[in-house]
Parts: sequence; C-alpha cells; structure tokens
Amino acid sequence: PGNCWAFKGHQGQVVIRLPARVYLTAITVQHISKDASPSGTINSAPKDMAVFVSLLGTSGGALALEGDREEETLLGMFSYNVEKDPVQIFPLKNMLLPRAFSKVKLIVRSNWGNPWYTCIYRVKVHGK
Repeated sequence: PGNCWAFKGHQGQVVIRLPARVYLTAITVQHISKDASPSGTINSAPKDMAVFVSLLGTSGGALALEGDREEETLLGMFSYNVEKDPVQIFPLKNMLLPRAFSKVKLIVRSNWGNPWYTCIYRVKVHGK
C-alpha cells in the first residue's frame, strides 16, 4: 500500500510506449483492496477512464512535426469498481481499427472521491 503511481487531483493521463506494435485487445487496471488499505478506504482509486491510440505514424515512418495535432481514436471508456476485484480487465474496441499500435494513452477522468490525489498500482496492456 502506498507504492503506486500517484498524481495530483482526480484527473491525469499516461502514455505507455509498448516494446513492439500490438493489436490491442484489453487493458487491466489494478488498485489495492479496502482490506489492504491502512485507512480502510480506497477513495484514491481511479473511477472513470478512457483509452486512446494515436493514428500518427501508424502507416510506418511518418513522424509528426512539432505543432501538428495528433489524431487520436478512442478504444474504450470504462469505470473501475472499488466493490469488485482489485484487478479489473476491460476489453478494448480495436475491431473498428484493425491495426497494431506502439503507444497507448490512458486518461483518468475521475476517482472515488479523494480531492488531493489519485493512485494506480498497475496497468497492463493486452494484445497480439
């Protein structure tokens, strides 16, 4: 407990660079359970989240110039439920975009009530 990726407030984002291009199928988010929390609460857990991928550079080689707007596609929106298992898997909607990606952006839009910070213990990206 306490050894997490914490960010100020209830909103944040992270871009995960994958070791290779991956056809994305799901994402796992993990927080600690209420039983493992010294305070008995887990209001710092993420609640509403979204997963995006960048469409730039997916054709292989073109680099974005500074100032170019990245075109992003939403692969899923989901809510982490603090009443369920601490490890939760969320399927992504990559079938509309049948291609592999090397970066994934996870956006946390809210948490379970902590006004000072949000904590994530683990994020896993699944795919082929």
